[in-house]
Amino acid sequence: QKRACHDFLRKQTMLLSPQAERNWEGLCAVLEDVLQDQSHRHLFALELGSGTGQHVIRFAQKMPFVTWQPSDIKEESLDSIKAYIAATNAKTVLQPVHLDASELWEKWAGLSRNSCDVIVAINLLHYSSFKTGVFSGAGQLLRQNGLLIIYGVYAINGTITPSCNEQLDAELRKMNPDWGLPDIDVLRQLAYGNGMRMERMIEMEEYYRCLIFRKL
Repeated sequence: QKRACHDFLRKQTMLLSPQAERNWEGLCAVLEDVLQDQSHRHLFALELGSGTGQHVIRFAQKMPFVTWQPSDIKEESLDSIKAYIAATNAKTVLQPVHLDASELWEKWAGLSRNSCDVIVAINLLHYSSFKTGVFSGAGQLLRQNGLLIIYGVYAINGTITPSCNEQLDAELRKMNPDWGLPDIDVLRQLAYGNGMRMERMIEMEEYYRCLIFRKL
């Protein structure tokens, strides 16, 4: 009975994102491809805004050579990530930490400079208060040749396609004038200003893209 009660409580805290269920395989394939040449050594990866925890668990299952540090600012997300770790008995996923990516990197959960091989941010940058924080933080925390991998929908040279993404941009800006779909050129400049350069842009499903930046 105690076990059944424990399982019930765990299911209560495990949040489910339909989008994460749809896109994890594509994201996994990109990460495996990008990290393949380093799979002979052990890597440390930070995920910003881990949300439900569905992504980080899948990544850990597919890439056992990476230790993952999930993070989020919401208490319910941190609880959900913990529940996924417990449910899947994930050995290479650390307990999640509270981290606000819009803050200065010194406040990023005690992580030290040059401590990360990979930083991943999925659907985080259209909340623009995070934009500069993510790039300045990554510029400090990534080791030389480390990778910042961001996934989302973007504007290109000020243009947003298709119309559903224009609507999304308008809705976000209505909620907060600083939010909205980031422009890839702006991100490229932000990266450059923080010691990184954009190396690849990978077309994903439904106008989503993965942008890969490397620390110089």
